[in-house]
Amino acid sequence: MPLPPDRGGSAAMSGTEPAGARAPVERVSITVDGRQLRASKGELLIAAAEREGVYIPRFCYHPRMREVGMCRMCLVEVKGPRGFSLQPACFQHVAEGMEVVTGSPAVKKAQDGVLEFLLVNHPLDCPVCDKGGECPLQDQTLTYGPGESRFVEEKRHWAKPIAISRLVDLDRERCIQCDRCTRFAKEVAGDPFITFLGRGDHTEISTFPDRPFSSYFSGNTVQICPVGALTSAAYRFKARPWDLEQVESTCTTCGFGCRMAVQSSSGRLVRYLGIDVDPVNQGWLCDKGRFGFEAAAAPDRRTQPLVRISGEGGRGTTGTGATEPRSWRQALELVAGRCNEALASRGPASIAVVGGSRLANEDAYAWAKLAKGVIGTDSVDAQLDDGMPAEMVQGLPRATIDDACNASTVLLLGADPREELPVLFLRLRRSLAGGSTKLVECVPAATSLTQLASVSLRYLPGEMASTVSAMVGGKGAGSDPDRRSQLEAASVLLGAAPQSPPSAGDAREAPEQAGELMPGTGVVVLIGRPSLAESSRGITDSAAIVAAALPGARFLPMLRRANLQGALDAGLAPGLLPGRVGLGAGREHYEKVWGAVPAARGLDTAGILAGAAAGTVEVLFLLGADPLSDFPDQDMARAALEGARFVVTVETHPSASSAFADVVLPAAGYGERAGTTTSTESRITALGQKVVPPSLAWPDWMIAAELCDALGSDLGFESLSEIWSEMVDVSPLHRGLGIDPFDSGNRRWGVLVPVPADPQSADPQSADPVSADPVSAAGERGGAEAGKPIDPMAVPGIGSVETQGSASMAGSARSWLDQLPAGIAHSDGRLPPMLCWNGEPSSGPMPKRDGYALRLIAPHRLYDQGTGVQACAALAPLSCRAQVHVNQAELDALGVPAGGAVLVTSAKGRLELVAVADPALPRSVAMVPFNGSGAAVSQLIAAGSEVTEVRIENSRGSR
Repeated sequence: MPLPPDRGGSAAMSGTEPAGARAPVERVSITVDGRQLRASKGELLIAAAEREGVYIPRFCYHPRMREVGMCRMCLVEVKGPRGFSLQPACFQHVAEGMEVVTGSPAVKKAQDGVLEFLLVNHPLDCPVCDKGGECPLQDQTLTYGPGESRFVEEKRHWAKPIAISRLVDLDRERCIQCDRCTRFAKEVAGDPFITFLGRGDHTEISTFPDRPFSSYFSGNTVQICPVGALTSAAYRFKARPWDLEQVESTCTTCGFGCRMAVQSSSGRLVRYLGIDVDPVNQGWLCDKGRFGFEAAAAPDRRTQPLVRISGEGGRGTTGTGATEPRSWRQALELVAGRCNEALASRGPASIAVVGGSRLANEDAYAWAKLAKGVIGTDSVDAQLDDGMPAEMVQGLPRATIDDACNASTVLLLGADPREELPVLFLRLRRSLAGGSTKLVECVPAATSLTQLASVSLRYLPGEMASTVSAMVGGKGAGSDPDRRSQLEAASVLLGAAPQSPPSAGDAREAPEQAGELMPGTGVVVLIGRPSLAESSRGITDSAAIVAAALPGARFLPMLRRANLQGALDAGLAPGLLPGRVGLGAGREHYEKVWGAVPAARGLDTAGILAGAAAGTVEVLFLLGADPLSDFPDQDMARAALEGARFVVTVETHPSASSAFADVVLPAAGYGERAGTTTSTESRITALGQKVVPPSLAWPDWMIAAELCDALGSDLGFESLSEIWSEMVDVSPLHRGLGIDPFDSGNRRWGVLVPVPADPQSADPQSADPVSADPVSAAGERGGAEAGKPIDPMAVPGIGSVETQGSASMAGSARSWLDQLPAGIAHSDGRLPPMLCWNGEPSSGPMPKRDGYALRLIAPHRLYDQGTGVQACAALAPLSCRAQVHVNQAELDALGVPAGGAVLVTSAKGRLELVAVADPALPRSVAMVPFNGSGAAVSQLIAAGSEVTEVRIENSRGSR
């Protein structure tokens, strides 16, 4: 049985027929309870009836999974050749002339019987059940069930709860075998670690022996469980639904932009729930985002400014009590004084800012204006040399999430989506499993999507660009016939032109020939940094090659960090100004609106840290950044933090780098401040504030504004609304959004930027998406936009909680947007052009491979030693370990058993690690997860190195 189609919004590809566009849908007329309704032919009866306001009770049905007809709660009478008979509405597809009765005595008797049997062994422990008060079984029993039970026998008992993972507890007595959790694990997540065990009344949900429910998406099974059988270990017994308040917000754990409900009790964040936003997360969350609420109340949370007292332990010494609390005024005056000293002695270039992806859009704009417009430094970088060049990210033709999930072919370059953007992996997996999209991947090791790929190409670190060139240009395929066959198959799927590709600049501007499509039309390229053990040159060269050979392709960058896209759009990158404008192109414009801009391009993070180590960068700001953990070269990061004369950290939690700080400024975290965020597809959505920041923590924009005041200047705004108004007025990217980007048509789905000047030419996803099927569109929009889910069973726990606080559930976080002024007249209406990246591949050769060494891969993992994970008690134990993964043949050659200790040595350092045999890795490659627990692979990596080669040795010799 095929999966239900991905119901993402229109996937229009620029200048072409939408990739995967839906064909016109045939309409049929049906009668439900005497009312004539219109529906799409083949639509499920339960969905068609609900769209027209007829709710049919259910337990097992979920609109984004296969129908199974398990619970029989949705029985209705359907007229057939022999008259009316009971049929499950979740299994019946509508047809012309169908007659349905949902409230007849036979239907009511069936519903009564189903509920009576479900309650035979179900414990009546509602007062102590986490699901009590928001339980569909509870609600439907009261509405459709018997008033009392006829059973007096003893109920079945099982030991409970059982921890099937660190995050999920199972109460088998409550399970009604609806098959929701098992279907999600198998169909959606691809992690079939949970299944049914036993027969008859002994049927139970269970995991496989000695194998926990170790899925990145296990929390979704808790949310979709219609009873309290699966509960969250982190939320268990923390609150009751009637104690909760909530606002809607956007998850900022990664750059995907999942919408969620943020719930609090007694002023403390206690639960996050996924909200079904069709073009983005479709109701799902990864566990890292779902259970991140614990960080807000972590014991080590920053709550007041700290200043290091010299002479007592010295900067960089932890655990010595060398910092003392100070007032905000004292701390800011100290920072401003050191900045003025640096400006007087060495000029603006002696001050640098690293980080900013944690910030909201308004925060990032405030810090960009402070750094570039007031201080005058362009040495600002939101990335930590662990991503991709900002100009490339900003200038490539952008695809949307729906473009990728409806594309004819997806080209995956580099990173594993499951580790970078987990919910993107869910959506891609659905499209690939359904057969509507083909995948070509060019990766250094197998990914989570390799089994679904049509073509999977491997390359050694440092050889990515040459592999991509052979794939799209037909050059350098080599003599291996299997390799040539793979490259040819990939070229066909990608629609690469057989002739030599034009230059990138020519290809971007070449119009389509009449009746012909450009090479690469219908192709979406997912591009991400595959490894921190090699420079970004490989991914940059590969993007340039693909852009030149496939001018019809569009790119979706996999930006791991929270609001990195918004930070880059705000100008937190060297050579960039707000609105995706280059420093040269936007100089005249921003000098008018800001008063000044940097005189020359500044340094990126690698250059900033090198400058700090050399003493040329005197004042270093860390905006939620931890270079000692996240920068690829730990030794350089340490030398920079020790070499800088003055280090200021603006953070929510302590980090390894904050031990070197002279001043620590506490910032408001997620759920504690409003604003907007921009996802990797350039979708701007609202952030909701649910609780107040702890103690003396301030929003980041306020810290920037007050520091500017201490410097003797003025940023020109005193509220979020004034910042947004200025952004709309001066930024070409945000121009056209109007005063309120979250009007009635875009409250939950947000808005894609840039907004075209001509609304008629806009990408359909730039506004409220409309399905190709108007009947389906009405249902989707009614759910997604009216504060009502596409199915009430899909998001239990949201509708039953009272919406209070600073933002409305139906209208996103609008408390400050409702009071926006009419606008601030800063610009004269003539805006500079936005970037268009026309990169060329590098001409220099890559280093030759050492035949006695292995090339190192250092990829990110979802759970690592990052501050956000370590601040959550539920997530911290899940951090990946720093182990060296190699092919079994490499271990055999060394005589090292799997699980044995080995020494891994590079030209820069040496680590002792546990060796793991990994069949997914090719020979000549070693993989160590970046920022894993136990050891720092960054001790082996030298900043700027094209590749990192290592040797592995045991007690008897070396490799």
